[in-house]
Amino acid sequence: MEFDLTGPLAEEAYTILAGLVVPRPIALVTTVDGEGRVNAAPFSFFNVMGCDPPVVVLAPGDRAPGVPKDTARNIRLTGEFVVHLVDEPLAGAMNACAASLPAGQSEVEAAGLVTVASRVVRPPRLVAAPAALECREWSTLEFGGNRLVIGQVLHVHVRDGLMDPETLAMHPEKYQPIGRMQSPAWYCRTDDMFVMRRPD
Repeated sequence: MEFDLTGPLAEEAYTILAGLVVPRPIALVTTVDGEGRVNAAPFSFFNVMGCDPPVVVLAPGDRAPGVPKDTARNIRLTGEFVVHLVDEPLAGAMNACAASLPAGQSEVEAAGLVTVASRVVRPPRLVAAPAALECREWSTLEFGGNRLVIGQVLHVHVRDGLMDPETLAMHPEKYQPIGRMQSPAWYCRTDDMFVMRRPD
């Protein structure tokens, strides 16, 4: 099968790509608005994209045509956000944060999540997350209907016991984030892994 995404199937690009490029990591992002209210929203169009400096990219869409979602608006306003990785115990709350609440109403409260102050950015981090990346916006690019937020990772939090303090390697039997599969509601676990060493 072949798909020309520049032609009549352009409107099916999300379905095709979101089903093919899997599993995708999930960013549960906290931001604050101009009044200090906390917003939390999940994004699976997200990944780490570099390490010198450490960079993440996420793609918050629009609430309606021309109306940015709270995450994009808050990042544009404050220039700061926190990316949380999601494991299975956090999955239900992450999904609850995807609800379309009125602007300014906190998904954190609606999902029953607890926050704690971040080290270097204003948005708080979520206590229940296995890892959190405090980020500052470097740039936001708009390309067609896409909005790509590029953030520099300033500070990282990892739950005690998930990482070897000597090697800085994660313990795969303890750190098991979930991944996003095809739309609309498929996810995967990461507790079935294998080792394949690169050739010399």
